[in-house]
Amino acid sequence: MERLFFALTFFAALGSGLMAGLFFAFSAFGMTALGRLPPPNGIAAMQAINVEILNPLFFLVFFGTAAACIVLAIAAMIGWSEPGAAVLLVGSVLYLVGNILVTIVFNVPLNNELAAVDPDGVKGATVWTRYLSVWTAWNHVRTVACLAATASLIMALR
Repeated sequence: MERLFFALTFFAALGSGLMAGLFFAFSAFGMTALGRLPPPNGIAAMQAINVEILNPLFFLVFFGTAAACIVLAIAAMIGWSEPGAAVLLVGSVLYLVGNILVTIVFNVPLNNELAAVDPDGVKGATVWTRYLSVWTAWNHVRTVACLAATASLIMALR
């Protein structure tokens, strides 16, 4: 059982780290580069990204890590007196709230709004300007949360 628990924590740390890297790339340069394009081009590029990211490999990492974190959070609460339980719980909650919840509540609705606009339409530029600012701010939150979750989950492996 201890090996399974270690493997699950290791998987969750790797998944959270992968998500942190993905979000970091968008926060550090991706959105800035898209924002430098004419609005119709930036909108069309982001619309294409938002379609392509919905693939089995992404879902495996995004939701597989979430499932692992749910199991780990429950295990941490059950075994609260065990060494590392607190950092395990913190890491799991950081991933679940800072990534999954933020994505569902903030980023996905913005993606849906962007998907509904015509890149060449009058409304497109207004939606795009807001999208760049608000989506990127929430992406920064996801980046920091996933990075902190990764660190916590790694600490829990000790």
